[in-house]
Amino acid sequence: MKITAILCTYNRSGSLAKALESLASSVVPETVEWEILVVDNNSSDQTRAVVAGFIDRYPGRFRYLFEARQGKSYALNSGIREASGEILAFLDDDVSVEPNWLHNLTSVLHDGEWAGSGGRILPASGYLPPRWLALDGPHSLLGALCAYSDQGDLPGDLQNPPVGTNMAFRKEMFSKYGLFRSDLGPRPGSEIRCEDTEFGQRLLAGGERLRYVPFAIVHHAIHEDRVRKEFFLAWWFDFGRGSVRANGKNLTAFEILKILGRTMLTALQWLLSFDPKRRFYFKCRVWFAAGKLVEARRHGKPSGFKINGQPESV
Repeated sequence: MKITAILCTYNRSGSLAKALESLASSVVPETVEWEILVVDNNSSDQTRAVVAGFIDRYPGRFRYLFEARQGKSYALNSGIREASGEILAFLDDDVSVEPNWLHNLTSVLHDGEWAGSGGRILPASGYLPPRWLALDGPHSLLGALCAYSDQGDLPGDLQNPPVGTNMAFRKEMFSKYGLFRSDLGPRPGSEIRCEDTEFGQRLLAGGERLRYVPFAIVHHAIHEDRVRKEFFLAWWFDFGRGSVRANGKNLTAFEILKILGRTMLTALQWLLSFDPKRRFYFKCRVWFAAGKLVEARRHGKPSGFKINGQPESV
């Protein structure tokens, strides 16, 4: 059985080189065929040259694909169509993987019992956050900084979809359920995401089983340009928009009133908190709720709200 690791990238040639270097060191059994497909989503930096260097150094291991349509979902879908593997693993251009990541993540998918899998996403070590940013505890905002995901040491069924920078699926799932929705996924000027979790939710709703693999580990870089309050507020606002868009079902007037009520309570917690970490956490939650409400309003009356985004076919 062949595996394709798909990495979509946009204008991150520096971190891309580190990600590819870690992938090149993957330890995979000799009986397993595997390839790394890099999808360049219309980059204007040295991305093509970086990938060309790896293609020269590792003949037959790396492939390059250019996708001009701007948006991560377009790049992901092009990669899926181009991939030659029966199992597809996904990661981002700002992570490094442990040597056994690819094997651990995909080995559970060979017998057909599981439709997909997901592993741990940990922040790069040694980072010291500013005083207003909590990275652990009940007010943690780590997920906006590095797509953090850790469900402990024990493998088991995933009750929620895996996160996009550390997930794998049998390719046939995309034929069965469609590709990633192009109205979701980040692109220049937008942090609306949820393209990964929306696809995983489709599988769970269809009765498929997803496996948590704790020893499939990637380490996510911390980007200093993200450590700004403005970035976090914009991220949470767009996350709220994306969560409504991905849900794809009617929001009743009662549901919107519930969101408004919770938002008022959260706003009070924000305004009355003295601890800077707690205070900023609640402010982000207010922006999250505002994104939900804005997205609902943009798509029609509350009682008849429905998102019509449809996944592409393979």
